[in-house]
Amino acid sequence: MMGENLKQQRLQKLMNDSGYFSALAIDQRGALKRMMGQETTTEQMEAFKTLVSSELTKYASAILLDPEYGWPAAAAKDAGCGLLVAYEKTGYDTSEKGRFPSLLPEWSVKRLVEKGADGIKVLLYHDIDDESGINEKKDVFIERIGSECQAEEIPFFLEIITYSEEIEDVKGAAYAKVKPQKVISSMKHYADPRFNVDVLKVEVPVTMGFVEGYADGEVLYTKEEAAAYFKEQSEATNIPYIFLSAGVSAQLFQDTLVFAKEAGAKFHGVLCGRATWSGAADAYKESGESAAVQWLQDTGKANITELNGVLEKTASAVE
Repeated sequence: MMGENLKQQRLQKLMNDSGYFSALAIDQRGALKRMMGQETTTEQMEAFKTLVSSELTKYASAILLDPEYGWPAAAAKDAGCGLLVAYEKTGYDTSEKGRFPSLLPEWSVKRLVEKGADGIKVLLYHDIDDESGINEKKDVFIERIGSECQAEEIPFFLEIITYSEEIEDVKGAAYAKVKPQKVISSMKHYADPRFNVDVLKVEVPVTMGFVEGYADGEVLYTKEEAAAYFKEQSEATNIPYIFLSAGVSAQLFQDTLVFAKEAGAKFHGVLCGRATWSGAADAYKESGESAAVQWLQDTGKANITELNGVLEKTASAVE
């Protein structure tokens, strides 16, 4: 690791003793409301996040929360677990093209640090091939946040969700064909030192549902082709990168990490959300708090401890 400045100390708080990230994400706002029902109240959102935090952070190196519903959950986390905080508003402006993000107006990096954040996360939707001029504005947006984090000596985690202006269905075959190039090119772009990104949170480079041996229907990549993309992704950046679960099942996510390791990818852990806790949201909606707690203590604990077991064999320590 680099010199022991404040940013490095904070980064280490977000990693486990083995030097990689085994982090839990529950900064979902709009997506969580859709899971739990649009009539879900602020109090219920806070209560659910608090349940997840109190039950599962003893097994995580860090938890990612949002400033809108997440502070009670931050207070309930295990003492040994670091705190990552989302800085962006949920979703994006759908009234114009480009999926441009916006920050929460009540917060600055300085204020999030004062509240106890060990790291700042921003989500960016990015189409590397968009020629509308929107990417220039996105670059300026990320440069500003990078400078803000640099000034406060706090790690900046950039989450990149790729998309295509031309292809609506990002889960379909048409997008799966262009996804490797989109994911890898966006990573290369934001690894540039001008952005001051410390950790990239990224998608896996292929849609596993179209990989030979993992596909139910159409196969777009052989295992060898898919493995080559994982290796290329690993070599695309010299800063640490971690995988997001993108809402796939816990089992598929674990299988994907094993596949990445076998492909020679040197990823530095995960920031895993719904793959760990989504069933608890269903239990909460259908049967209330005690059912959610039971789910978290049984299936949730199994999901996160099994994932940790896979990470021990697959993740690389940050150098």
